[in-house]
Amino acid sequence: MTDVVVVGAGQAGASVVAKLRAEGFAGTITLIGAEKVPPYQRPPLSKAYLLGDMAQERLYLRPAGFYADQDIALRLDTRVVAIDPAAQTITLTGDETLRYDHLVLATGAHPRTLPAAIGGTLDGVYAMRDLADADALAPELVAGRQVLIVGGGYIGLEAAAVAAKRGLRVTLVEMADRILQRVAAPQTSDYFRALHRAHGVTIRESVGLDRLLGDTRVTGARLTDGTELSIDFAIVGAGVTPATVLADSAGLHVGNGITTDSHGRTSDPHIWAAGDCASCLFHGNRIRLESVGNAIDQAEAVALNIMGRDLPYLPKPWFWSDQYDCKLQIAGLNTGYTHVHLRKGETPGSQSHWYYRGADLLAVDAMNDPRNYMIGKRLIEAGRSPDPALIIAPATDMKALLTA
Repeated sequence: MTDVVVVGAGQAGASVVAKLRAEGFAGTITLIGAEKVPPYQRPPLSKAYLLGDMAQERLYLRPAGFYADQDIALRLDTRVVAIDPAAQTITLTGDETLRYDHLVLATGAHPRTLPAAIGGTLDGVYAMRDLADADALAPELVAGRQVLIVGGGYIGLEAAAVAAKRGLRVTLVEMADRILQRVAAPQTSDYFRALHRAHGVTIRESVGLDRLLGDTRVTGARLTDGTELSIDFAIVGAGVTPATVLADSAGLHVGNGITTDSHGRTSDPHIWAAGDCASCLFHGNRIRLESVGNAIDQAEAVALNIMGRDLPYLPKPWFWSDQYDCKLQIAGLNTGYTHVHLRKGETPGSQSHWYYRGADLLAVDAMNDPRNYMIGKRLIEAGRSPDPALIIAPATDMKALLTA
């Protein structure tokens, strides 16, 4: 009988085990998670859950009885401390060992934290990655309090939106020249800067955090321009790093994530990787995608390949972010773009930004514009690049571009 062990009970890990059983895999399956709760959705944590609009049970990816019903051994509150590739075993805390025929690493990513030397370990300093983070942060969200958000990426902006909606006074600092600089065009940055300022958020760009102030709990912050703020707490939204310690210590190839081939296999033929921790191939380049869609699709491809299907995985990048009443949807990767073309949507405040490298369509950012998002996504996946003049022309029948 074939033994499959999956390390990491997030979206990717849960998708691997569910797909294996759905496809008729008859071997043993063990899913190991460090948290005390079964696999759950992460995106709502910083939005609906933190706002109190979603109960914890609604976060769960599967009903409580799913894993037992599918004969999947779900090991929660359990950590893997070592992998022995030669013996094909893993070691858990307490020196328990498990054997595997196939091991899947779905270890995810860790939020970047602030150094202790600048106050990163003070009480009242929070990250926003898992359920425990959300539960710890929730009592701080009291109207009228002052919060500092460190980082102007999507994590920081979503946290700012939740805090503003709860009536807090919000200051967000971004060391780069503009918010979203690493991931989006200036046009998208402009859109979200205006959106947040309209909701009362103070955004400071080209200004970083010098240090947090306080003895045991944070009480203030000094910025790199010398400004000092009085704050009640801080949220660090400075991105994540892939969780590769296990892979690295096992001798697997690791770069920006655990290196996988086109089928999801690592440098060891018995070990696979999927989700935020995995570096995969995309049009000849190596990338790492932090998205729910990639976690599911890549994990399911790994499950099928464990069963011998020999199916290469080609990522289809898509992302989303909810801020206030705006849903941002992104299709494709904008790396290397040379031009951005704006198309106004059909309702006030809706628009889409189309990224081109020369004549080639790379990506689309759509703000409250789901129709054009879906058209852009289908065009990108089909390798089609309409003339940008058609994109910006209000009279263009966008759907017709799919068959033109």
